[in-house]
Amino acid sequence: MQRESLNPDPWMQFEVWLRDAQEANLPYPNAMSLATASPTGDVSSRIVLLRYFDAAGFVFFSATNTLAARQMDENQQVSLLLFWPVLERQVKVAGTAVPLPTADSLRFFASRRRESQMGTWLAQAGGVVTSRAVLQAKWAEIKRKFTQGQVPMPDFWGGCRVVPQTIEFWQGQPDGLHDRFVYVRQGAGWEILRLVP
Repeated sequence: MQRESLNPDPWMQFEVWLRDAQEANLPYPNAMSLATASPTGDVSSRIVLLRYFDAAGFVFFSATNTLAARQMDENQQVSLLLFWPVLERQVKVAGTAVPLPTADSLRFFASRRRESQMGTWLAQAGGVVTSRAVLQAKWAEIKRKFTQGQVPMPDFWGGCRVVPQTIEFWQGQPDGLHDRFVYVRQGAGWEILRLVP
């Protein structure tokens, strides 16, 4: 991969790579690792799904009463990583986590399948359950509660946008001299730098 082959706009470059992953029929091409940390340095990571992106950042949705959400409340600096091993490509993002406006979360919530909407309510009690039977009972209760009518969006669920400071594109090479280019935000534009493998 040569510097000249990169789009000067990281969003257009990312769109090309994501489309390549989608066209390769890879499972969950929009899956990304979200890494968060507390102010004292306790680190956590989990997989979230990239729902959309634009010139403002990368957007995902999740419960807001999780460990990751609590850490983002305390420390907005996060990292994302998308990895497509078949294509020998990865994209690493470092930036700031910003909650989406409620209207944006509501719009996305309304577009989800009914089962997915109901599933968001499972996070109401927090992270610990004593058994799978308890979890199944909670799920049955939620399905009974929302048998008819619209499923409302819980107040403990919403979207987050990661506003990047850097976006790194890594392309594996057979000789081990992998190509790494990072886009670094410079005011309203981006500087592109080549990194050692």
